[in-house]
Amino acid sequence: MQPVIELLELSKSYGQHTAVDGLTLSIHSGEIFGLLGPNGAGKSTTILMMLGLTEPTSGSVRVCGFDSTRESTEVKRRVGYLPDDVGFYEDLTGLENLLYTARLNQIPRDAAQGRAEMLLERVGLADAAAKKAGTYSRGMRQRLGLADVLIKRPEVIILDEPTLGIDPEGVRDFLRLIQELSRDDNITVLLSSHNLHQVQRICDRVGLFVGGRLLAEGDVPSLSKQLFGEEPVAIEAVVAPGSDRLVDKLSQLDGVIGVSRRDDSRLHIACSEDISAAIAQTVVAEGESLLSLTQKQYGLDEIYHRYFAGGNTDDYQMV
Repeated sequence: MQPVIELLELSKSYGQHTAVDGLTLSIHSGEIFGLLGPNGAGKSTTILMMLGLTEPTSGSVRVCGFDSTRESTEVKRRVGYLPDDVGFYEDLTGLENLLYTARLNQIPRDAAQGRAEMLLERVGLADAAAKKAGTYSRGMRQRLGLADVLIKRPEVIILDEPTLGIDPEGVRDFLRLIQELSRDDNITVLLSSHNLHQVQRICDRVGLFVGGRLLAEGDVPSLSKQLFGEEPVAIEAVVAPGSDRLVDKLSQLDGVIGVSRRDDSRLHIACSEDISAAIAQTVVAEGESLLSLTQKQYGLDEIYHRYFAGGNTDDYQMV
């Protein structure tokens, strides 16, 4: 199957500064892909090249089968783009803004009216359709922006930091909408963000993008395995007290890579898979009191820190 978005050795330089450096990436139909990295990583520059709004220094980019540099008009017909700060005509209502966008996309008035009203209902703005866009809150503007990019029935939507400045409840609603669009309408979504938890919550795959380079890409379990080798699962057992014999017994279990003591009662057990049940059975069989057993699979927090240990973690947002 041909990728919907295909970047091959894509680079962009401004004088001596390289914003994007040899980026190769494929995104498939109906997928939600998260481009994760700190501010200044080159994410927005990459998006501009996908949309044909800036030319690459080298390499190629194809979206929906079209070359974004030479066939940018065809790409724009098929792609909806939501920037981090959406601009609307402030003295027009939400509905009027959508109808204006529909007219720009040569959608007949009757069809545009029905679709605009349906989209406002879908994004939760039906009650605010007649209110001027200038009165909308940040969260409402982003939802109106999502309706705006959907009015032309795009095959792909690109979202650049879409949840900045939105309250937690608004973020949950917005992310739920994105998941529904991907699942129900088979829309391919590229979500550019520096927010770890939001990316992990909805994306099928993620790419770690820093300094203009894609350092790793894949789903969270595969990235975890790449970074943590044969220790993708960590289990902590709290026993009272923990004997050396118990450590030896746990070390012999299938799937256990190593056992280390954190203190007299806490044992850290590195595993190749989740074997919590076998660990619990072994602790009880050895006559020890099992106070707690916690299984943890490494997520984007740990993956990000492993890549950038010692770096400036103020560049990304933790929620």
